[in-house]
Amino acid sequence: MRTIFFSGSRSISRLNPQIRERINNILSNNFDIVIGDANGADKAIQEFLQEQDYANVHIYFSGKIYRNNVGNWQFVQVDSKGTGRVFYTAKDKKMAEIADYGFILWDGKSIGSLNNIAELLQLNKPSLVYHSQTKEFFKIKSSADLENILSNIEDDVLASILEKGNTFLKSYVTKQPSLIQE
Repeated sequence: MRTIFFSGSRSISRLNPQIRERINNILSNNFDIVIGDANGADKAIQEFLQEQDYANVHIYFSGKIYRNNVGNWQFVQVDSKGTGRVFYTAKDKKMAEIADYGFILWDGKSIGSLNNIAELLQLNKPSLVYHSQTKEFFKIKSSADLENILSNIEDDVLASILEKGNTFLKSYVTKQPSLIQE
């Protein structure tokens, strides 16, 4: 059975018909779904999964209790010794490890979403990324695909990657001088 890692930006709280259609395609294949507990995209996707009465869902969270588990699904608590961003990314790394494929809703700014894309790519796992600003889907299967996304982002997002990105994402940006030249 295939496992899909759903994630997305906290600023995305609604699913448009394009996104719902793609999720329904996944559900029709009865794939296992792993998803985080954050507000925003995680919660919106959870709500849609509950509306569809979908049962093959596991909620991953860090901390003592999950923030959102709309469908009262099984949950997995991921230990994290870190604080701040590191605390929450432990669950994302775990989901990337067990998933076969990623489905990511990205607002064009979220470093967490980019980290998840990079984490999956580093593990040679493809992602389907919905860019909410352009309302387009992108398949990420290679470094060239990631470069395509990064070549169209704002300078402040690139600066945030250098500050908050995971090791793979940071190294990729610094290897591409055209991305960080003024």
